Amino acid sequence: MESLKTRISTLVQRMYSWRGLETEHPVMHAQRPGQTTLVACKGDLLFGTLTVGVDSAQGLLADTLYRPEIDQARRKGARVCEVTRLAMDPSHSSPEVMATVFHLAFIITRLINNMTDLFIEVHPRHTGFYRRMMGYRVAGPERTCPRVGAPAVLMRLSLEHAEEQIQRLGGNQPGPERSLYRLFFSPSEQDQLLLKLRGTQCGV
Repeated sequence: MESLKTRISTLVQRMYSWRGLETEHPVMHAQRPGQTTLVACKGDLLFGTLTVGVDSAQGLLADTLYRPEIDQARRKGARVCEVTRLAMDPSHSSPEVMATVFHLAFIITRLINNMTDLFIEVHPRHTGFYRRMMGYRVAGPERTCPRVGAPAVLMRLSLEHAEEQIQRLGGNQPGPERSLYRLFFSPSEQDQLLLKLRGTQCGV
C-alpha cells in the first residue's frame, strides 16, 4: 500500500510540476478523514489519480481558501464534499478515463455517502471545461491556492444535477449537446459498480 501511495504522490508531483505548480506543501501528501483516492492504471503503469473527500470534523481542503463560501452552503443544509489532487498523464489518459474516475467519484459521494454538493478548486483557465462538460458553477472568486502556488477558482456541482445527467446521458445516450456524462457508465452499469463498491473497502 505504501508503494501505491508513493506512486500516486510521484504522479501528482510530475503532473503539477509540469504545469509549473508546487507540490511540496505538506497538505498535498496528507491523508484526511473521509478521503478516498482513485487511481487509473495500465498494468503496472499508474497514469491518473483523483482524491474524493467528504466533509468531516476537519472540514474540506477547500475551506483553506473558501471557508465562507462553503459554510454558506453548509448553513443552507448542503452535505458538501470535494475533488482534489486530480492528475492525469496526457500521454496515457483519455476523455473516457476522465469520465470513469469522475463517475466513481460521483458514486462514492452521492450514492454511498449521500452528499449533495461537490466542490473543486480549478485553475481559472479550466472553468469553462467544467461548466460546459459537467455543469459546475463558479462558487468563489479567484484566489491564490497555497497548496500549489497558483490561482484557483472554487466551482460547485449539484450532485442532483449530475445524477439526472447520468440517468439521461450515461452510456453514450443520443442527444445534441456535448457532455462528459455521455462517457459515464450507463445507469445499469452504475448499479453494478455501486454493489461492488459497497462490498469493498475503498481508499488508499
